Amino acid sequence: MIDELKNKIKELAENYSINLKEQIECRKEEMKNDDNSHYLIYRVLGITTEEGQLIDIYQNTGRFLYKYAGSFLEEAATLCFNFKFPKGIKTKVQNTMGQRPKTFEIDVLNNNDALEIKWRDATTDGDHITKEHTRVQVIKSHGYKPIRVMFYYPQRGQAIKIQETLKTLYAGVDGEYYGGEEAWKYLQDYTGVDLKAILTEIANERVPIVSIELDKVATEIKAD
Repeated sequence: MIDELKNKIKELAENYSINLKEQIECRKEEMKNDDNSHYLIYRVLGITTEEGQLIDIYQNTGRFLYKYAGSFLEEAATLCFNFKFPKGIKTKVQNTMGQRPKTFEIDVLNNNDALEIKWRDATTDGDHITKEHTRVQVIKSHGYKPIRVMFYYPQRGQAIKIQETLKTLYAGVDGEYYGGEEAWKYLQDYTGVDLKAILTEIANERVPIVSIELDKVATEIKAD
C-alpha cells in the first residue's frame, strides 16, 4: 500500500516537473522580445546588463517555481491524508459571518477535523489576520475543528508575527496550528506516512545533493 502511495507522489512530481519546465521555457522565449530599456536604470544603480538579465529571468520564472512548489506539496500532503482516511474530502462551507467570500474551502475534512494545508505563508498583509479569523470562526460554527498545517515557516519578522497571531487565533477556537517541523511530524503522526522522507528520496533521485555541492564548488572556483 505504501509503495502505491510513493508511486503516486512520484508520478505527481513528474507531472509538476514537466509542466514547470514548459512554463519556464515559454516565459524565457517571451522575454527574448521584451523591451529592456529599463536596464538603463539598473546600470544607474550599479547593476550590469548581464546581472539585470539574470535578475529579470529569475524574477519571472521564480513565480512559476513558487506556485508549482506550493501546489505540489499541498497535493502530495493531501494524498497522504487520503491514503489513511479515504473518506476525507475537499469541501466548502457557507460563510455564516458575512457576504464575502460566500464560502470557505477546507482542504481535507476528516470527520470533524477541518484541515488547511499550506506549503508556506509569508504574507505581511494585515488583512490576512482578519480574513483568517473569520475563516476559523466560520469553520468552528459549522461544528468542525480548524487545523492549520503549514510546512515551511516564514523567515522575516513581520511575516513571523502574523503567523504567531494566527496560531493564537486557532488556539482561541480550540483549533490546532502546526508550522515548520511540527507540520511534518503532525502529518506523520496523523497518517503514518513520512512524507518528508518520501520527498527526500525523490529529490535525491532527481537532483543528487552531490551535484549541488559540486556546482557550488565550481561557482566558487570560477569566482576566484
